[in-house]
Formats: sequence, structure tokens, C-alpha cells
Amino acid sequence: MSGTATMRGTQKAAILMLALGEEYASRFFARMHEDELRDLSHAMSQLGTVPAQTVEAICNEFAAEMGTAGNLIGSYESTERMLLKTLPPDRVSQIMEEIRGPAGRTMWDKLGNVNETVLASYLKNEYPQTVAVVLTKVKPDHAARVLSILPDGFAMEVVMRMLRMENVQKEALDGVERTLKMEFMSNLARSTRRDAHEMMAEIFNGLDRQAEGRIMAALEERSQEAADRIRALMFTFDDLKRLDTQGLQLLLRSVEKERLTMALKGAAEEMRDLFFRNMTERAAKLLRDDIAALGPVRLKDVDEAQAAVVAAAKDLAAQGQIQLLEGKDDQLVE
Repeated sequence: MSGTATMRGTQKAAILMLALGEEYASRFFARMHEDELRDLSHAMSQLGTVPAQTVEAICNEFAAEMGTAGNLIGSYESTERMLLKTLPPDRVSQIMEEIRGPAGRTMWDKLGNVNETVLASYLKNEYPQTVAVVLTKVKPDHAARVLSILPDGFAMEVVMRMLRMENVQKEALDGVERTLKMEFMSNLARSTRRDAHEMMAEIFNGLDRQAEGRIMAALEERSQEAADRIRALMFTFDDLKRLDTQGLQLLLRSVEKERLTMALKGAAEEMRDLFFRNMTERAAKLLRDDIAALGPVRLKDVDEAQAAVVAAAKDLAAQGQIQLLEGKDDQLVE
């Protein structure tokens, strides 16, 4: 083998590892993912005899690139561009989706970092045997939280299969892993790619009223179109009237009583009545009394409480537990 211009990146890396020797190369191997080790090992095994001048050229190239690198900026975009120079586009797309997904070296590590409600929402549509396999591969405390969210009848089917489960054949396990990677993880990774206006809308949702008004007014002077798009994407406390009865009642169970009391203290009478109508008569009376007992409160505290309620609603919507109807003027509560 001679010449470096036509060499693939894995070939150059393989030569460099061999040049470093076992002691130093092993330190790199210990930090590599299984896929990286496999690709690098394959390249090393296929090298054959490498002339001394080629080895020297690779080492010099490596030293020169490191010596002139200066400040480095690592990002999804720069990583993707670099991968596209050596790998097919479909493989790069798969790698980037895995990177954008939950943290973890293996698929099961990644699943352990997925919110239990999100994972349960996906698994409830799978076969009980598949779910049983998945829950045996994640940590027991995470499996318990997922199991508690699954529908009771379905959860019992899963439990019975877990009790009867013997060693899962490697082929079956690989099949489940492939399905999770292709369907669940790739969709989850794609869902993390957000429009810049969506991100700004979330930031605006977290501002207090004065700051929001000031910044929005300044933005309107610079770009009315951007301001309009952000305003349309913003979800405010008043938008909770777009929840249906079941959604609002689920939200009530998800929000701390103190937060709700403070949030409604600064809400319009219409919004208060909306919440009261979705509570028992006794609970509504207690909440009215708590609101009255608060006395004067700071607007900042009200804003923070309302933002917390909105955040809880958005979390439930993202998990598929509640749904927002289209149109800001829909009447949703009888």
C-alpha cells in the first residue's frame, strides 16, 4: 500500500493506531464505540504491508492538521459535513439521528434516558412480548415507571410474559433493537430538530410580561414577519381555554396546588371560572378561599406560576396525553 491521497479515513486511522503501538492505541480503543472499533479493526486487518514512507506521511499529516487546527468548533452541522466526505448519505443520516437522540452508547442505554411517559406511549402499541423484552433490558426503576403508565390489562400481559421469559435468542433481541432504532429512536431524534421560531416562542413564553412586551415591540420594528410567527407559536396561560374538559382535568391533577393558586390569582375571571367548572364543588370552594387568602401578590410571582402551569400543559401535550384544538376561539368546556 502506498500513497495517501486516495486512502479512506478509516485506513489512515488504522495506520496511525498501528504506528502508535499497543500501549497508546489501547487508550483510544477504550474510548471508542463498538461500531467504531469494528470499522477500525476491519480496516487494520485489511492493510497488509504498509511502506515506511506511507506511515511517515500519515503521521506527518496528522501532526500537521493538529498543529494548525487553532480554535475548533464542534457542532451537528460540522460533524455531518465531515461524515459526508467518507460515508454514504443514508449512513450519515442514521448516525446523526442516533447522535441527536437520547444519550447512551448502546440502544438500551439510550432507552434508559427516554422519559418514561414517552417510552410508554410508544410501547403500548407494540406486542406484549416485545415490550417484555424491552423492559428486561432497561434498569428496573425505569421499567417500573414505564409499566405503571401502561394500560392495566396490557401491563398485566407484559408482566406475565416477563415472568415466563427465558433467555432471549440473540436474533430476536437484534430484531427488537433494529425496530427501536429504525422507528422509535429515529422519530424521536427527528422530533428534536426545531424551527428557530419555535425555540424563540418558548423563550418568549418564559419572559415576564414587561420583558416580553419590550422585546416583542423591538422585534416588530426589525421584522414584523418574525414577530408574527413567534406570536402565533407562543402558548400562553389564556390559551389553556383551548383544552378540552378531559385535558384540563388532567392538567389540574398535574399542577401543584400552590402554583395553581398563584397562577389564578392574577388570571381573568373567565379563566378562573374555567378551572372552577372542572373541579368538584368542594375543591373549587377551597381554591377560591386560597386565592382570596393570598392578598396582594407580585406580578412577577403570578407570571412565574402561570408559566409553570403552561409548561406542565406543554409537557402533557408533547407526551400525547392532552390535545390542543385548532383555533384560539374554540369553546371547549361545557
